[in-house]
Amino acid sequence: MNPLGNIPIFISTLQNIPTKRRTRIILREAVFALVILTIFLFGGRLILKGLQVTPSALSIAGGIILFLIAIRLIFPHPKEKGEELDGEPFLVPLAIPLQAGPATMAMVMLLSNQPGSSTGLTFIALATAWIISLCCLLAGSALSNVLGKRGLTAMERLMGMILTTISVQMFLSGIENYFHLVH
Repeated sequence: MNPLGNIPIFISTLQNIPTKRRTRIILREAVFALVILTIFLFGGRLILKGLQVTPSALSIAGGIILFLIAIRLIFPHPKEKGEELDGEPFLVPLAIPLQAGPATMAMVMLLSNQPGSSTGLTFIALATAWIISLCCLLAGSALSNVLGKRGLTAMERLMGMILTTISVQMFLSGIENYFHLVH
């Protein structure tokens, strides 16, 4: 969900929105993201079965997508930082893809398809991550004031490095499962 990496993007996207309205927008977008991720959690098996996608393929694809997102966090394109929306954002880009992006959806579906996994426990983990993410995003302006522009940039790069590691592990796990390799 990468809330620390998303703070600079949320701040720049919502910079022209009145302060009181920003909190409502963040809450609304976070609820959209939770609903979407919950659909993927509980419907993940059906989605994979309907698309005839194996968990290994999903893990490899999710790893590749997450890797690309992580690389963009580490090495952002200048044009992306300056993009502005006309009016108030709705669903895109704050809910999808920033909070409920393809890699997060893939991870939720993978977790729901693990042998012996408990969908209820996975939902509790998802809800916990969502609450932590929401708190970080709501505290984003205050955190921005404390860390400053350089601190936020460093945090974004750090989150990119962490996501790079997670993405490589997802990719390797997919390869390992596909070829039935054992440690």
